[in-house]
Amino acid sequence: MNTTKDAVTSSLEELIIINNDRYEGYKKAAEETKDPDLKELFTKYSMQSQQFGSELRQYAKYNDTSDRDETKLSGKFYRAWMDVKAALTGRDRKAVLSSCEFGEDVALKSYDNVMKDQTNLPPDMLSKVTSQHKEILQAHNRIKQMRDSA
Repeated sequence: MNTTKDAVTSSLEELIIINNDRYEGYKKAAEETKDPDLKELFTKYSMQSQQFGSELRQYAKYNDTSDRDETKLSGKFYRAWMDVKAALTGRDRKAVLSSCEFGEDVALKSYDNVMKDQTNLPPDMLSKVTSQHKEILQAHNRIKQMRDSA
């Protein structure tokens, strides 16, 4: 395997795992919240991550990368979702949204890292990654707006 293929494979794996983490985090948040608007939003973002992961897996298969259904849920991302769970238990809407925003920051950083060295990505994959990044940024901004209003 050449260096470019290794870099593409590594990038795909990173984004698939971050979307698995995001899916699990929002799924759990949707199950735990009692606020109907948050339940709807969290379900939407959970499904979005599931779709993103599926789209990325198509490139992974094309690039001979194994299916990755694992999650990282460690470090900063794990802490963000544990903060969501704690905030949900305490029914603190602003804290829940703040933790979700932090989770989105982590996801965006992963996408930013992959997009930083665009020379490794085939044009069609770069287009998909860029599109997903844009949607996650919109989700981040929506969460931030709701947090600021809480």
